[in-house]
Amino acid sequence: MNGPPPVARISATARYLPERVVTNADLEALVDTSDTWIRERTGIRERRIAPDDVSAADMGARAACGALRKAGLSASDIDMLVVTTATPDHLLPSTACEIQARIGASRSCVAFDLQAACTGFLYAVSVAEGCVAAGRGQNVLVVSTEKMSTIVDWEDRATCILFGDGAGAAVVQPTVNGEGILSSFHRSDGDLVPLLQRRAGGAVMPLDEDSLRNKEHMLRMSGREVFKSAVRSMAHAGRRVIKEAGLTASDIDLMVPHQANARIIEATARHAGIGMDKVFVNLDRYGNISSATIPVGLDEAAEQGLIGPGSNILMTAFGAGLTWGAMLMRW
Repeated sequence: MNGPPPVARISATARYLPERVVTNADLEALVDTSDTWIRERTGIRERRIAPDDVSAADMGARAACGALRKAGLSASDIDMLVVTTATPDHLLPSTACEIQARIGASRSCVAFDLQAACTGFLYAVSVAEGCVAAGRGQNVLVVSTEKMSTIVDWEDRATCILFGDGAGAAVVQPTVNGEGILSSFHRSDGDLVPLLQRRAGGAVMPLDEDSLRNKEHMLRMSGREVFKSAVRSMAHAGRRVIKEAGLTASDIDLMVPHQANARIIEATARHAGIGMDKVFVNLDRYGNISSATIPVGLDEAAEQGLIGPGSNILMTAFGAGLTWGAMLMRW
């Protein structure tokens, strides 16, 4: 193995998915689409949608408590809480502070949001790794929570079929027996901001009658351009972290990619030299839950026995910004 030994590992994961299932057939009543059209183009069959009275912070807190319980920790043991979300409950304060209060960790740790859209979980785990490496904390809680149903236009066939709601959480602690993060790589390209964004709701375009009428506060995406950039960037990042860890594609036991589109996942795996038999996919059941896709996938893969001690896991993601990254971890 090349490079320094790992200093931090993910010691526990957990997930929360709302109970309500919205199928492709349900969407046929809302937009001009069909189950066959959606499945052939995206691989999605259904997605979970949270009720109005369940917020991003609520979902994140439930996932957080599950991860702490599995790690054998209490809320007072947390040194840092990093939350990633593209759907914060409020612009102020941070969703992290709201989750901190819900789980009973107020005053015991620093809490903040990190915004990197769908790549957020990988960015946040790297921040957690840095905290551990610097000796600033032993227990870092990363929570990725998304209520994407609140920012999609349910009359826009290009986006409303893609997204779902949910949350995932992970506890990052010092490495044990060589387990942990072997290599990581992150990049962004601000020139590609127009490809995937919400134009209204910030200081440049505050919400007003015109922006609301024109739905400028809803998610808009240039699908074809995002597809091309996603495959290219995720595959490059994946190959890079494998090489930097001194491994080859054949050494990867499981790839857990961002769950955006079946074609993107397949193309990324192919370019990275990894067979689909080693790729974890739950896109068909949940759709794209933005930054929560990878922690939810990790938790399900561990629960299903697809990964265990010593497994080499490749995680790759891309998101608005555009942002992208990859991380290679020994479980």
